[in-house]
Amino acid sequence: MTFIRKHRLFTHLMLMAGALVMLYPLLWMVSSSFKPASIIFSEPGIIPSQLTLDNYTHGWTALGTPFSQFYLNSFTIVALVVFGNVVTCSLTAYAFARLNFRFKKVWFTLMLGTIMLPGHVTLIPTYVLFNQLGWLNSFLPLTVPSFFSTSAFFVFLMVQFIRGIPRDLDDAASVDGANSFQIYWYIILPLSTPALITTAIFSFIWEWDNFFTHLLYINSISLFTVPLGLRTFIDATGESSYGPLFAMSVLSLIPVFMFFIGAQRWLVEGISTTGFKG
Repeated sequence: MTFIRKHRLFTHLMLMAGALVMLYPLLWMVSSSFKPASIIFSEPGIIPSQLTLDNYTHGWTALGTPFSQFYLNSFTIVALVVFGNVVTCSLTAYAFARLNFRFKKVWFTLMLGTIMLPGHVTLIPTYVLFNQLGWLNSFLPLTVPSFFSTSAFFVFLMVQFIRGIPRDLDDAASVDGANSFQIYWYIILPLSTPALITTAIFSFIWEWDNFFTHLLYINSISLFTVPLGLRTFIDATGESSYGPLFAMSVLSLIPVFMFFIGAQRWLVEGISTTGFKG
């Protein structure tokens, strides 16, 4: 075996060892979801000596409200947020990348400045605003902002992508009589599919895992999302149901995992063509 082959073998073994270390907490959680509560922490290994499905059956209805309701609430919020971000951020990005208007560079700079603004700075003013609108304990504070292109990161990502589309296509469409919206709808939007899918994936993952904002605006258990439902298994008095918690945590990972696996090809393509590649 040559030195190069030995080096490659050693590299692959190190990568596999690193991957195992990174995956161990996830594997332990999956294993613990099938263990009886009495041995979850007494047997630290990932191969359980006893198997049971009680954690899944008990966890699904343990909170009084079926966990399917939390799934439905999460999917409702996520679907609206993904749709809002994809539509409005692409429109805003098209305006910045293709249209000419007064103070365009100033507005673009201000938009990029919001990326560097910590979310905690606007937390209280935003809460007060939604409180005055009477939107607390509803899905409105979580979904409506996405329809006003409030995510500067996605706007910037799409701007970078649209700038890579040849302007000759716009000029040819203009000669044929197309207006600005028709150019956006029939030319820019179809060619921006990788960036749109990248926006959808990140929006889905970030909103599905969003705990703090959901906790801030939602109080009724009937409106709880999956992250809030998982938090309910941990009682402040110390009486925590770790078995059902791990079981429902495993189920909560499935939608994100499936969504990512199904769209990872477009995710890589979208990132590599929006100005983030080295």
